[in-house]
Amino acid sequence: MASVARTALDQARQKMIETGQWDAAQSMGRRWPIGCVALEITQRCNLDCGACYLSEHSEAVRDLPLDEVYRRIDMIRDTYGSDVDVQVTGGDPTLRKQDELVAIVRRLREVGMRPALFTNGIRATRDLLVSLVEAGLVDVAFHVDLTQGRRGYQTEHDLNELRRTYIERARGLPLSVFFNTTVFDGNFDQVPHVVAFFVQYSDVVRLASFQPLAQTGRGTLRPRSPAINTASVTRQIEKGAGTTLSFDTAHAGHAQCNRYAMSLIVNGHAYDVLDNKGFYNLLVARTAGYRFDRQSRKRAVATFLRCLAANPEVIAKGAGWFASKLWRMKGDLVASRGRISKLSFFVHNFMDACNLDPERIKACTFMAATQDGPVSMCLHNAQRDRYILRPLKQIGSDGEEWWDPVTGRSARNVEDFSSHGSLSPAGLRRKKKALEVDNTAD
Repeated sequence: MASVARTALDQARQKMIETGQWDAAQSMGRRWPIGCVALEITQRCNLDCGACYLSEHSEAVRDLPLDEVYRRIDMIRDTYGSDVDVQVTGGDPTLRKQDELVAIVRRLREVGMRPALFTNGIRATRDLLVSLVEAGLVDVAFHVDLTQGRRGYQTEHDLNELRRTYIERARGLPLSVFFNTTVFDGNFDQVPHVVAFFVQYSDVVRLASFQPLAQTGRGTLRPRSPAINTASVTRQIEKGAGTTLSFDTAHAGHAQCNRYAMSLIVNGHAYDVLDNKGFYNLLVARTAGYRFDRQSRKRAVATFLRCLAANPEVIAKGAGWFASKLWRMKGDLVASRGRISKLSFFVHNFMDACNLDPERIKACTFMAATQDGPVSMCLHNAQRDRYILRPLKQIGSDGEEWWDPVTGRSARNVEDFSSHGSLSPAGLRRKKKALEVDNTAD
């Protein structure tokens, strides 16, 4: 696995070089070979979002057999090594049978990878989260925004009550809690209010991700205004945080795809962490071989202290910056009795299905696991039916056979399956219905 990881890291670095993205601040190819791999375990969902990345045919697809999910887990490990973040997603993964979902998370952790759950939260009860943590879950990412059309919520401010419910479900568990928000014309002006909410709950929330609306999948929302772009979204985040944030210091993959900023929250006030590029570049270089435990702040701090002890030049370079930062925070540190939390912000600019940039696909940090191997998530979303409707080859005790994702049947010969193109379109399209969503479960 060490040799696989080394090779994957070298390949990632080469991609960054070839696409002009390699520099001293680049994490891909230096700290990790891939940012995240999405493992879709179902195409089913219990919401019908206006910005949905699923295809019109997704509702017709059966859940992948557990053996195929396990094969894809092994494929991710064989491609990138074991030190990888894997997002268990869908559709909504909580619609999978609970024992199977728990088994998938456990399998990911057993082979050394870091499993994360990406969910709309409707069925992510406290009991389920506890079971998943016991199986090895590291992160949970809740997707909540107005594109989902949840009944009874007219504004993002209204949705903060739902976000608070999800936060309390995860509170106290050894999980990094993330939130995802799609930004479109209907909520762009409300982004600062959402950010301010995350600042308020930064004792639990570790990362807030914002994605400008992309025209892909079965989404029905009209294209976003040209005024909504990476730069304008970062400005809205800064308004909500009440401070300028250095989104250009840390680099992760292609500059047109990702922007990242980190803040410390003290007494409800945000302080920019990445405002010293030289120190950050040194820190990235010296910590590239270290892995920080996201489930335990104590272990993460202990790892960082070991890194400092082995790299005294980091202390020398950062002492002045750290002292000035403490001085600026002194009043809030006193008021909060020394309590500090970390809140990161991420802007992920997905591509429209009809406007894919080959260079950005090559430099992609967010891949989807398919039967053929990992592919860029933007490419996967643009050509989803190509990946989800094709029969799967399986090797069983009786030899080779094929599994049809539409019928769920197995056959010796792939020719035994009817062409999906001849099926009734009405039978394959998503369910157009008003969804009653129970948001009260805990």
